[in-house]
Amino acid sequence: MKFNTIDDLKASGFEGFIPVAQLQTDSTAIPRTAGVYMVVYTGENIPEFLPCGTGGFFKGKDPNVSITELETNWVKNTCVVYIGKAGTTLRKRLNQYLKFGNRQNIGHWGGRYIWQIKNSGNLLLCWKPTPDEDPETVETALIARFKEQRGGHRPFANLKD
Repeated sequence: MKFNTIDDLKASGFEGFIPVAQLQTDSTAIPRTAGVYMVVYTGENIPEFLPCGTGGFFKGKDPNVSITELETNWVKNTCVVYIGKAGTTLRKRLNQYLKFGNRQNIGHWGGRYIWQIKNSGNLLLCWKPTPDEDPETVETALIARFKEQRGGHRPFANLKD
């Protein structure tokens, strides 16, 4: 699998590609099945980062990091900024993620860096149902493949393998 373009992701069975802002209003397009998902950045250059993003303060913890850290984590020449999994259903997990990104006190600490991207509502979410595979196993394999192609770097907002 390649992670360069949306066409690469579609060729690997990912679907959706719906803006975050749209899904924060209506998430009915997200399937109610287990699977993996990706956050996609469509800009051509490194985005502008915000010192204080829209992520929620889960258990009182500040989700924001320095702009220097965000710039250091940025991975060039890929549209994928985060890879996640949904063990219950994609809709349930992505709704948690979307609520966290809307300043709610929700337990979705992983992937929090995306909420410091200016205009994060323009990021796209895509997903791939994995009815016959363990989503955690698929997620781990996707991150490993990404790292192989990107000199050992994880996607921008993935802070662990």
